[in-house]
Amino acid sequence: MSTTQSTGPRATDTLVFRPAAERFHSQLDWLDSWHSFSFSSHYDPAWMGFGPLRVINDDTIAAGKGFGMHPHRDMEIITVMVEGQLNHRDSMGHAEVLRAGEVQRMSAGTGVVHSEVNGGERPCRLLQIWIEPSEAGIAPAYEQKPFEIGAGWTPLLGPERADGAMAIHRRVRLWRAKPGAADQLPIALAAGSQGWIQVIDGSGTIELAGGQPPAALVGGDGLGFEPAALTGFTAGAAGADLLLFELH
Repeated sequence: MSTTQSTGPRATDTLVFRPAAERFHSQLDWLDSWHSFSFSSHYDPAWMGFGPLRVINDDTIAAGKGFGMHPHRDMEIITVMVEGQLNHRDSMGHAEVLRAGEVQRMSAGTGVVHSEVNGGERPCRLLQIWIEPSEAGIAPAYEQKPFEIGAGWTPLLGPERADGAMAIHRRVRLWRAKPGAADQLPIALAAGSQGWIQVIDGSGTIELAGGQPPAALVGGDGLGFEPAALTGFTAGAAGADLLLFELH
């Protein structure tokens, strides 16, 4: 598979591969965080995001620890809980607990201050995702919802809230799936979009168009692609847990 590890994603690339081991890594005594794109002190102008997708952080937070009150603005912030729980407080008055299987969507808009602390008794794991909104200066908003994730694509986010998806202030759609061993998933995105697959856990192979041989993906890998470049995903022997973005 053609990759772009040395130069980062470009609009003309058909496939943009981000191997798990090549992500940026932050490690503290209470935090283990892997960043698919430039974040905080990790800066590489070649890896500033993929279209409107600016951040994918895979965070593991120790029990009783977390991020104190800090500000955001003009960003759609999505938290996908993988394991454990996370206690959230914000300047809009929300005090919520996110648990495994739940998704939080916060539109920072004109400005939000919030904290994220693991109030549980064991480490928690989450993916935090930042997406640029379609316009600046919108009113802040908050939404949280549990999702039952099966072998097929479950919609998590979409501008029209179709099929139980939560809202987002961007023409972006996000799905999650947990296919079992050898399960096959179709990949069909709208014309004119870009796609990104993020493997949370497990492994599998992507089927490429044009008769190219399948390419392997493992936990932590990310792949950006043009819609016509991929036709499907087949889970490995232990199954997989993955996200699929449609980006405009």
